[in-house]
Amino acid sequence: MNLRSVEEIRPNVRVILRMDLDVPQGDNSRLLKSVPTIRYLLEQNCKIAIIGHKGRPIGREEKYSLRSVYVELMGILGEMDSIFLENFDEIPDNQVLFFENLRYWEGEEKNDNTFMQNLTGKYEAFVNDAFAVAHRRHASVMLCNIMDTYLGFSFVEETEKISKILENPERPLIVVLGGAKEDKLSYLPELVKVADKILVGGKLPKLISYQNDKIIVGKLREDTMDLSQETIADFVEIINSSKTIIWAGAMGCYEDKNCRIGTQAIAEAIALNTGFKIIAGGDTAASIESLGYKSRVDYVCSGGGVMLEFITKGTLPALE
Repeated sequence: MNLRSVEEIRPNVRVILRMDLDVPQGDNSRLLKSVPTIRYLLEQNCKIAIIGHKGRPIGREEKYSLRSVYVELMGILGEMDSIFLENFDEIPDNQVLFFENLRYWEGEEKNDNTFMQNLTGKYEAFVNDAFAVAHRRHASVMLCNIMDTYLGFSFVEETEKISKILENPERPLIVVLGGAKEDKLSYLPELVKVADKILVGGKLPKLISYQNDKIIVGKLREDTMDLSQETIADFVEIINSSKTIIWAGAMGCYEDKNCRIGTQAIAEAIALNTGFKIIAGGDTAASIESLGYKSRVDYVCSGGGVMLEFITKGTLPALE
């Protein structure tokens, strides 16, 4: 895949930078992923307008404001000529502009970039470094259709890592699906073409209707908050014999420490496996991290949905 990296951008260009700003409290890892891209643009004497989203607000809910994320990012980057802006009405000439949560405007999810036209009219290039939303046809992602576009270093790295699975994976290849988002199940018809087995946990066993011999639906405890001991043993046995593992989503209600047994058992089995392993999702990554196994995973992807979309379709709206 021929990716147009930010390294190809001309100096002194005014750049809109789409970042993954949906950061959990106390975890700045998503910001750190984009620091090399920001520093490179600053070295090229580019002026940067940073845009992104947080959560799924209904209107302008204060808890989803990006002001604290702006403060965190500026703390990482150090002192510079930057400003936080709550709207797109006036565009000042600072070195770095950082805009409020894009999902405060209906135009973002409706893919209507007219709400950003004051910004797009003054900036010359678009750099996408938000791989986690590359499968969304939202206005900030689809700026690639109307602007000279490049990909940030983090975006390029994630694309290349996941591409390894598409090219020539070692088999057996298994997919472990969990969490609570039902939209993961929409990928099953395509996943069965890629995977040798698909293990389904989390809340998904209660929601699944699609059937295939490759799909193994986990049995849940009586309270349905975690996998049963029988299923944990079965899943671990399958993981142990696998050569490539894709994991997206916790196996139980990970927020409750009494419901982490399944997730932690699967995390340990995956970490100890010597094959190629990619994981995605907040609880998935947290379980690997808490057990001290992060270094034993080949790659931690920004998001489960985007990873599954790329694996099953071989492309993303942000790349087309």
